[in-house]
Formats: sequence, C-alpha cells, structure tokens
Amino acid sequence: MIPGSNRDHPDFRRSFLFALQGLRTAVSTERNIKVMLAVGTCAVVAGLVLRIDLLSWAVILLCCGTVISAELLNTAIETVVDLVSPEFHPLAGRAKDIAAAAVWVLCLVVGVVGLAVFAHAIVA
Repeated sequence: MIPGSNRDHPDFRRSFLFALQGLRTAVSTERNIKVMLAVGTCAVVAGLVLRIDLLSWAVILLCCGTVISAELLNTAIETVVDLVSPEFHPLAGRAKDIAAAAVWVLCLVVGVVGLAVFAHAIVA
C-alpha cells in the first residue's frame, strides 16, 4: 500500500515527524550516534577552515550522511533483535555483530576518504 492512501497509514507530514522522532530517540539514547555526529561536525569545521571545493564538500557530506544512516540502521537491527530474542541466542548475537561490522567497515572506508580529501586540501 502507498502511505497516506489509507486511514491506517500516516500522511507524509506525520511520516516525516515519525522519522524526526526516531532520529531524536537515537541521538538521545545511542552513544555511537553522538560520536558520529561529533566526528561529522569536526569534518564540517575542518572543511570550512580548509575551504574545500564543492566536490570535496559533496564527498564529505555524503560520507557523513552515509555513516549516520548506517548507524541508524544498525541501531534499528539491534533493537529488533533484542525484541525478538530477549535472551541470549548465538544467531541473535551474530546478527548484531554483523550489523555492527557493516558500520565499522563503512567508517574505515570513510576515514580513508576523509584523509584523502583533507590531505589534498592541505597540499593545495
């Protein structure tokens, strides 16, 4: 079904508000989101200080958004796993570990991209 086409689905505005509520909840309860937002803020400040070009801004902002989105998805996966498997289960632990590993790999790649962008800006 298309959201908003039925009384059971929220309209676009309410869906947007639910998304903001989810972001607010994640920021207030998840340490890793706070760390990633802080690192993203540092990257933006570094971009301003180094006066990076438009393409570099696009790369930095895309990387920041991708990492934060991946961490939000990881948090959602961990929440659902905790809901369906409140007691420890090896498969539940595996699912959570793999989701966390996906974010970790992305952070490593984004770190390398950030180093390349900022090293280029410093040299230039």
